[in-house]
Amino acid sequence: MPPPTVVTAAFDPAAREEIDERWKALRIGALRAGSAGDATIAVRLDPALPRQAYRLTVGARGVRIEAGDADGAFYGAMTLAQLPVRGSGGRWSVPCVRVEDRPALRWRVLSDDVSRGPLPTMRYFEERIRTIAAFKMNGYAPYMEHVFVSPTDPLPAPLDGITPAQLHELARYASRFHVTLVPEQQTFSHMHGTLRVERYASAAELPHGMLISPQSAIGAAYLQRVVSQELAAVGSVPFFHIGSDEPATLGLGTTAAYVAGAGKARAFADHVAAMQRIVAPSGARTMLWDDAVQQDAAILPLLPKGVVFTTWHYGIEPTYRPYVDRIAAAGFQQLVAPGANNWNELFPDVRTALVNEGRFIDEGKQAGVLGLFETVWHDDGQTLYEATWYPVLFAAATAWQPGAADPQRFAADFPAAFFGIDDARYSDDVAALADDLHDFQAVANANTDALFWSDPFAAGTAARVRGVDLAAVRRRSETVEEHLYGLRPPLHAEAAFVMFLAARRYDALARNFQIATEVRAMYQEARADEAQSDGPSLRDLYWCRYWLWEQRDVFEDLEPLYERAWRYESRDGALPGNLERYRMAAQRAIARADAIYDATYDDYVASKSLPPFDSVIR
Repeated sequence: MPPPTVVTAAFDPAAREEIDERWKALRIGALRAGSAGDATIAVRLDPALPRQAYRLTVGARGVRIEAGDADGAFYGAMTLAQLPVRGSGGRWSVPCVRVEDRPALRWRVLSDDVSRGPLPTMRYFEERIRTIAAFKMNGYAPYMEHVFVSPTDPLPAPLDGITPAQLHELARYASRFHVTLVPEQQTFSHMHGTLRVERYASAAELPHGMLISPQSAIGAAYLQRVVSQELAAVGSVPFFHIGSDEPATLGLGTTAAYVAGAGKARAFADHVAAMQRIVAPSGARTMLWDDAVQQDAAILPLLPKGVVFTTWHYGIEPTYRPYVDRIAAAGFQQLVAPGANNWNELFPDVRTALVNEGRFIDEGKQAGVLGLFETVWHDDGQTLYEATWYPVLFAAATAWQPGAADPQRFAADFPAAFFGIDDARYSDDVAALADDLHDFQAVANANTDALFWSDPFAAGTAARVRGVDLAAVRRRSETVEEHLYGLRPPLHAEAAFVMFLAARRYDALARNFQIATEVRAMYQEARADEAQSDGPSLRDLYWCRYWLWEQRDVFEDLEPLYERAWRYESRDGALPGNLERYRMAAQRAIARADAIYDATYDDYVASKSLPPFDSVIR
């Protein structure tokens, strides 16, 4: 076809923006408006097609998109944008194809944790929305605990929290790109950010705890105000998510007598009914997590009809149908909620995520669920949104297509579709990072974020990693670093940088444990030779310091890289505390190098005697 530079006036402006952003990055150029008579991209609505369905035809004379509705026309344009483009002599061509397509699941929602560390800037919120829209997701749910800046109750929120005006702007912006904003506000447990404030402390089940007592008048009034304000900010939405997962402390404190009399099932159902009364006048359907009813099915018949469950399960299980079937048998609709398995890790656990997503979503499709509710969590406040694209987009692809997704096919398509470059090494990099994580999963009770900050000189920690092939981890990581070093793919360059950062951190994690082993061995050798006046002891002690300086340098080098990655996505908020970890780790290495220096001159040089290693490295 000739250069795709002419578009009819009816062409969706958001689709045009998406295509322009992608094709400009690929050096193709932007679309240019023209008259209908000379249009090379023609769009026609066909009421015979189902909602969100489209037919895309690319021929020698141009492109035709026929769609059941505006959403379908947008998705047809997104498929056009991702077709392979070839250029020659200033002209560009895409393959002649005919695509007939429609989603397997009506809703394909991304839920982002924005409450426990990283909180996106408005620019990055918008980038996140545009990206999920380009890959045909149609819902975005920012998970909020205390980050909404309520006009009447601002104290729980951080100073850079989400204002009503910002929430309104997000809903408006998302709608332009055929994405529905789904407000997701915790209303039961996970409310410590509010209950730590003394004004609301009496609403807690336990002192300054996690759960708002369903009997608290103060808590009920607070939730009435906040939920109503969020609904007013976003306007008409199909769903409002009230959280309500993990209510483990219900009945253990202020509601003990109430729960003993009415029962925990009734107490939970009463909470949901109270939230339903707040949400229902807006026209939105109340959403909630399913774990409470999975643990106690007696809750189900007590719940208001019409609530919608997000059925969340994140590990690898032979089947997820028992969870889905329990909800369906009770007459409730649901969205399946697998996870990106990114929480508490230097890079997502892609191996687990893809099995969890693929099996869970496929079984959800077979059961006729409403859709997908893909989750991204930041439990320890350090993980990065840009690290999650691979599992998030695999979930999106699985929810769209009618059959099971093939991870190998996805890996083959991912570099060109996401990064705009046909280089299989990008998917190889993801696989290598997954292998690094898998190696460290052999360490009991240690996520890689926690392990990264642990003390490699502590005897217990060192023993736990003894079975990990540290050299193999480092070789894999360095292969990723070498490939991505300074590389900027045409699209989503920051995601490539975050992969580089993850590889460098895995490399540093493994090297830190190597350093601990090597320094301990050199010091022990120095002690064994301490009687010699001109032996290897002085050399070994000097080298101990060099190795510790290397450890210092690693943390000092990583700090600005992490800061850059964070600031690309998020408001400063929790950043200073996360950066302080790098400084503290570097200072610990400096202090230990100085302690070795003191032992060298105050003990070895002065008296040919060295104290035990563990008394020096404290």
